[in-house]
Amino acid sequence: MKRMSGSALFLQMHHYYSKFMRECPSGQLSLHEFKKLLDLQGLDPQGDLYIKRVFDIFDLNQDGFIDFLEFIAAINLVIRGKIDQKLKWYFKLYDADGNGCIDKKELLSIFAAIQAINGQTNMTAEEFTNMIFQKIDVNNDGELTLEEFITGVERDEDLMELITKSFDLSNVIKVIQNGKKYHD
Repeated sequence: MKRMSGSALFLQMHHYYSKFMRECPSGQLSLHEFKKLLDLQGLDPQGDLYIKRVFDIFDLNQDGFIDFLEFIAAINLVIRGKIDQKLKWYFKLYDADGNGCIDKKELLSIFAAIQAINGQTNMTAEEFTNMIFQKIDVNNDGELTLEEFITGVERDEDLMELITKSFDLSNVIKVIQNGKKYHD
């Protein structure tokens, strides 16, 4: 990937800052504003759960808001992040209770939530979850550690493609980049 010059990077950051401040004059984006910005109000409970998880992970200092630095960190991860960084992010997304392992219930819940937003895929949430565990739960303990998850996904091209497509956040970033306007 081509490296940006300092001035190009500054202009891009200024562009994002302008859009962020136009959409969020307070400088802090709440969960409600985040949903509004992405036109994701009125989702079913599963969809709401997913959007809240995404918001919480972008809210690095856990203060209940996404500020400009957190916003830029999120954009940078989605656009420029290396695959292992993205896999760590996905792992964090799936690990709903934050215990350092993903169990079937957590994965099933988050995949069902994503399906609620993106529409149906060619497999059910149960099929997806069982397939993931069958392929990468090497010690068959019903939980995936970060190491098992990253190693397993990186080793299997089909799985890598499925996970990156299923959990791709570039649509979120496109909405933000296009400066989508909304009205109260």
